[in-house]
Amino acid sequence: MSQFNPEKLTVNFLKGFTSIGPILPRRYTLTHSDNTGELFLTIGQRFAWEEVNPLRDEVIGEWKTNGNSMYYAVFVYIDHGEHDQNVAAKRYEIFKRELPLALKAIRFGDRHLFHIFPYLDHVPIIVHFMSSYASFAGKENWGRFHSYRTS
Repeated sequence: MSQFNPEKLTVNFLKGFTSIGPILPRRYTLTHSDNTGELFLTIGQRFAWEEVNPLRDEVIGEWKTNGNSMYYAVFVYIDHGEHDQNVAAKRYEIFKRELPLALKAIRFGDRHLFHIFPYLDHVPIIVHFMSSYASFAGKENWGRFHSYRTS
C-alpha cells in the first residue's frame, strides 16, 4: 500500500462549504496524478465530475443518513462495461489496495470537520464497488474513520 503524504494533498472547498460545514449534503471527490503522486480532494454540495479523468480512478464519497444514524458512502467505479474481465480484476485489486490511502486523505483533508464533530470518526464507512461483473460488484464495511487518522 502507498504511504499517505499530507504534503501531496490539495484540498478545494466549493462555494458554500468550509472546513467546518455543512455536513449534509457534503460530497467528496478524490483524484490523483499518476505522474506526481499528488492527491486532489474537492469538497462541496456536488461531486467534482470535471476533475475526473477518462480512466475513472477517482474515489467519491458522501455523508448519508439512514433513519437516525449516519454513514459515509464511498463509490468506486471498477468498469463501465468497456473493459474486459482481466482489466476489471486488476482495477479491483488496485482499488482495494489503495482505498486505505484514499480514506486517510479524505480524513486528513477534512480533519477540521472531524475535530468540530468528533462523532464522525465513529460513523461506518460503506464502500460500493461498481462493476458490470458480479464478482467485483458489491458493498463492504470498511470500518470507521478513526482507523484512518494520520499521526
